[in-house]
Amino acid sequence: MNYVGKQQNAYQQNALQTASPGELTLMLFNGCLKFMRVSARAIETGDHEKKNINITKAQMIVRELMVTLRRENETTEQMIQLYDFVHDALVRANIHNDAGALEDAETIMTEFRDTWKEVIRIDRKERHTPGVGG
Repeated sequence: MNYVGKQQNAYQQNALQTASPGELTLMLFNGCLKFMRVSARAIETGDHEKKNINITKAQMIVRELMVTLRRENETTEQMIQLYDFVHDALVRANIHNDAGALEDAETIMTEFRDTWKEVIRIDRKERHTPGVGG
């Protein structure tokens, strides 16, 4: 590994170790979306191994997000149903090379990611604005 590669790895390790739980969740969403995009390109090019590897990674992230949800109310139950749909769409995409199913999964995960980003932004603003939120 070259110097730049070592520096990038060190930066990524530091980012993971210093991230808040909210930022870690955001990283999971972003990673899942990245794996979905790589899978979509692999379907287009007929690279079945690359598609399978990356869809499997996305599925593992979706399962992790599902497991970490606290089943407290109707909203989290609805989120579980959406995660189930995403997971099933990923399975369909993998088995049938179904780019449409992959796109459906990506649309939902993008909405989750964008909502989560907004939650983090609002939380930071409230914590760092004098007289707001406590």
